[in-house]
Amino acid sequence: MKPEESTLRQELYAKRQKIYPRQVSGIFASMRITAVLVLLGLYYGLPWLRWDGQQAILFDLPARQFHILGLTLWPHDFIYLSGLLIIAALSLFFFTALAGRLWCGFACPQTVWTEVFLWIERLVEGERNQRMKLDKKGSLQKKILLKSLKHSIWIILSAWTGFTFVGYFTPITELGTKLLSFSTGPWETFWIFFYGFATYGNAGWMREQVCIYMCPYARFQSAMIDSDTLNIVYDSGRGEPRGARRRRDDPGELGLGDCIDCQLCVQVCPTGIDIRNGLQYQCIGCAACIDVCNTIMGKMKYDKGLIRYTTENLLHGGKSYLLRPRVIIYAIILSFSTGLLVHGFTTRNSVELDISRDRNVLYRELENGDIENHYNLKILNKDRIQHQYGLSVEGIESANLKLDNGPLQVAEADVHTFQLRVIVSPASLRSRVNAIQFKLWALDDASISIVSDARFMGP
Repeated sequence: MKPEESTLRQELYAKRQKIYPRQVSGIFASMRITAVLVLLGLYYGLPWLRWDGQQAILFDLPARQFHILGLTLWPHDFIYLSGLLIIAALSLFFFTALAGRLWCGFACPQTVWTEVFLWIERLVEGERNQRMKLDKKGSLQKKILLKSLKHSIWIILSAWTGFTFVGYFTPITELGTKLLSFSTGPWETFWIFFYGFATYGNAGWMREQVCIYMCPYARFQSAMIDSDTLNIVYDSGRGEPRGARRRRDDPGELGLGDCIDCQLCVQVCPTGIDIRNGLQYQCIGCAACIDVCNTIMGKMKYDKGLIRYTTENLLHGGKSYLLRPRVIIYAIILSFSTGLLVHGFTTRNSVELDISRDRNVLYRELENGDIENHYNLKILNKDRIQHQYGLSVEGIESANLKLDNGPLQVAEADVHTFQLRVIVSPASLRSRVNAIQFKLWALDDASISIVSDARFMGP
């Protein structure tokens, strides 16, 4: 290879340099800790929450039922799941247009679990300098002891994370009993280990590599931001030229900006970037650099905000507009979608009715001359209590219903099929194919009712 050609070679994946993020305190750090505690509290706690005697959040795939806080969703209710996914996507677009990568910095599962794993690492191995010293010059015995303890805690937390994940699909108390007796099914065992391993690998080992190389969001976020989007930026006009100085020195006399080049903004960054180099796709928007820089500015008795949330227009002395066309459009679509979903949930019927004719025989002519059609009546009770239903038929005068297999009674969250006959006098038939309607209602709750169209065949 020629020398000039070697300079053009670039590796697609750079060898990882381990990052040792420094602990930071401040308003954004407090917000991040609060978000971690709330989100993990919900994740680990919701499977143990009971509602009307059963698990409040349970995705029962074998029974094809999703139980969510007293609401049971069936496969044909997946339109609501689609609505939730659409709202989640629109929310991501909306908040990204407003303030960049808020999701990545405060709510992404990778960020949340990495933060917890870092807390454990600091608890066991110490702060940044202690961890670096342990990895470079620490005694082998101490290193093995501390690393073993750290990884043991990581593995226990990861295993509990995998167990909790499966607990959303198998009742968690039942899953715990199975686990203690080593009787979990193959899929339950697989997903406990898989999700636990993924947590351990992503949050313990890969960390920022997931954000930089695996997550697509960093690559397409530029399509959702503009010069009026709030981003974490370094004010180079105020900070440059950077340089060290004593606290009592006047930076103007030294020809320096406000940046003292302490490197702390780099040391606290979980992805190891230097925010002073401008906006970079590796930045996850955690705002740790803002907290630490404000702390240093306070100690130096300079104005805070050398690194801050601001827009490109404001940074260059222009005007910025929070409410602009793309934000307004996102907000309107998001509000409309949320309203539709709420309306769908609040008006959702607690019963589904499916009517199908017996296709083997179009009709039967009885001895007295009446015409009879057979139907299969499938009732889905989506309520949490058992119901008995009444049924009527409309559209043809003198139409009579004959139920073949007992009262129309369906248990909670269950589906049952009934056979019935509709008998009509030939004088009431207007044509060979006649439109009719079946009306079903709960005998104990008149608000639960549904109407289904069908056809009655005659000679």
